[in-house]
Amino acid sequence: MSARTTAPVEAGIQEDAPMSHETSAAQPGRPAEKKNRKARKDRKDEEGWFERGVALRAGFYIFGTHLFAGFIWLLFYLGEHAHK
Repeated sequence: MSARTTAPVEAGIQEDAPMSHETSAAQPGRPAEKKNRKARKDRKDEEGWFERGVALRAGFYIFGTHLFAGFIWLLFYLGEHAHK
């Protein structure tokens, strides 16, 4: 018998257990990869929503600023042509 099989199992860790990079979940085409692919897709969708939100907010601010500037311009125009 080898020393490996006769050695006591300490702290519940088996010596013959595969390392994390050897587990079936880390192998290509396994469920863990599909989960990672789904997580990446979810992050990409989340980033897309964030970018869309930033673009919408920027458009709203630009439109709102021009609308406010137009209102101020209208006040000056009406004030200039007011009968005194």
